[in-house]
Amino acid sequence: MRKLFARERAAMRGVATVEFALVLIPLLMLAFGAVEYGRAMYQYDTLVKAARDGVRLLSQNNPSDDVYADREDEARCLVVYGNTGCTGAALVPGLSTGQVRICDRINFGNCPGATQADYLNVETGMGAINLVEVRIVGYEFDFLGLPFVADAASIVFDNIGAVMRQVI
Repeated sequence: MRKLFARERAAMRGVATVEFALVLIPLLMLAFGAVEYGRAMYQYDTLVKAARDGVRLLSQNNPSDDVYADREDEARCLVVYGNTGCTGAALVPGLSTGQVRICDRINFGNCPGATQADYLNVETGMGAINLVEVRIVGYEFDFLGLPFVADAASIVFDNIGAVMRQVI
């Protein structure tokens, strides 16, 4: 009887290793996918917050003032670098000031599809207000590289923007 059990155990030796090897690849792909999804969400959230910071800076200025062009440059730097001096590394890899669009009642042509009526004297229940918008366009998220998936090199986020009331 002992010999019978010993033969069964000998025949089953290595089965757990083979099963683990078969399950390991899909398990690693799931784990890697979850990490990449988390990275994408983190970068998207960073871009949303950066757009809000940029529009908050511009909302305190009148677009017809002489210093407004300087504020636009500072807002672009704030969105990309997190500071108004354009110093240091970009908040997210691959983001540039060329991807930041600023639209208001004077410069509404920077945002495709926008009209002056979208920003000038917009009616609310409490009266008319002027708006300013900061958009990040064409940001491309690069995957680190998922094994066995060559086509998943990058995705392009939709336009990310923020709109606020602007000083008249």
